[in-house]
Amino acid sequence: MIIDCISDLHGHHPELEGGDLLIVAGDLTASDKAYQYFEFREWLLKQQYNIKIFISGNHDCLIEMGRFYFSNEWIGADYLCDSGTEFEGLKIWGSPWTKTFKGMNPHCKAFTCDTEEQLAEKWKLIPDDIDILVTHSPPYGILDGIPNMYDGTYFHAGSKSLDKRIFYSTSLQLHVFGHIHENGGKIIERTQNVCDKHMSVNASYVNEHYKPVNKPIRVIL
Repeated sequence: MIIDCISDLHGHHPELEGGDLLIVAGDLTASDKAYQYFEFREWLLKQQYNIKIFISGNHDCLIEMGRFYFSNEWIGADYLCDSGTEFEGLKIWGSPWTKTFKGMNPHCKAFTCDTEEQLAEKWKLIPDDIDILVTHSPPYGILDGIPNMYDGTYFHAGSKSLDKRIFYSTSLQLHVFGHIHENGGKIIERTQNVCDKHMSVNASYVNEHYKPVNKPIRVIL
C-alpha cells in the first residue's frame, strides 16, 4: 500500500504523486480564514488517492470553534477528530491535540491542553488495536526537538503521555504527526530492539520559518 504523509501545510498546496492513502496531519491554512479552508478543499479534491484522511492542528481555530464545518462527502475525505476509520483492513485513528507552552500565540491554541494529564485523557480514546495513528503532536523524544540557539541543546516539545500511550502498542504500524517544523520531513523506521516497532513520521511540509522545504513522506505498508 502506498501512503503519502504531509502535515503543517500552512496554506501551501503541493502537487502530490497519488497513491492509495493520503494523510494530512493538521495546520491546514495560512491564517485560519474561512476562504482558505475552501482553498484547502479544492486542493484536496484534486489529489489522486483511493482514500484521503486529515485532522486539525493548533492553528485550525475556526474548526474547533465550529465556525467552519465540512462533511466527509463535501470535502471528499475522512475528517478525523478523536475518531477512526478503516481502509483495506487497516484501522486508522486521528487526534488533533497538542500541549500549550509558555509564550504560545493565543490565536494558535486550537485543540490544546495545558497539562499532560489533560492530554492523557484524550489519548485514552485511542483504541488498542489501531494500525495507523495520526496526531498533530509528536510523542516526547521522537522527532520533536527544537534547538536551543544559545548552546545547541534540544528542547523536546512532544507529549510524554502520548509516548507512554503508544509505546507498548502491538498492532501499530505507522504514526504520522507534525507540529514541530524543525524536524519535518523525517522518518524513523521500524526497529527490532524496542517494544514499539512502528514507523514514526514527522510530515511537516514547512520548516521553522514556514517555508515549504520538506517533501511529503511516502511510506509503503
